[in-house]
Amino acid sequence: MIASARNAGLLVVLDGKRGDVPVTAAAYAQALVGSTSTPWGEVEGLGGDAFTANPLLGDDAIDPLVSAARDAGAGMFLLVRNSNPGAARLQDAELDGRPLHEHFAEMVAGRAPRLAGSSGLSGMGAVVGATAPQHMARLRELMPDSVFLVPGVGAQGGRPEDVGAAIAPGRPASVLVAAARGIAGAPDPAVAAEQLRGALWDLGS
Repeated sequence: MIASARNAGLLVVLDGKRGDVPVTAAAYAQALVGSTSTPWGEVEGLGGDAFTANPLLGDDAIDPLVSAARDAGAGMFLLVRNSNPGAARLQDAELDGRPLHEHFAEMVAGRAPRLAGSSGLSGMGAVVGATAPQHMARLRELMPDSVFLVPGVGAQGGRPEDVGAAIAPGRPASVLVAAARGIAGAPDPAVAAEQLRGALWDLGS
């Protein structure tokens, strides 16, 4: 499947939501975007262009993944504010007077220079759901150079217009909307995808 995507000129985001103690996180990174040395030679990993990661184990669990992404020329998206309803209970809870998702956003922003690209955007991105649009503007303020991977548009109830505040000024490529069920379940998926694409490009123009 990854080879087919590459042949079609597409980027592959591995939605593994990985995060573990440092030695295990490094092994996950090898599997996602790197390779593993064995007595029988190198075993190639999945070869993704980017992957998602879970910040809950803290900085030392994230840094091996960032290093692997840098070495592979890949990107990563840290879970910051997810699209499922249950995310609010923990990710909006206060820690030291601020929502937990803002602490996650600072983890992203602090590492953005390590994966900075020539466009000015960073490969150190964030998962920010469209189902909680009230947080979009603040999270963009905290992570000005990061690409947002935005789930929740369509079947989960998020609307294309809810994504507008996530787009960095003058940088329409700063948002990557993940839409699956709303397109796959449409009577004509190609038409549904084109309609969504058009609505999103109108926001960035």
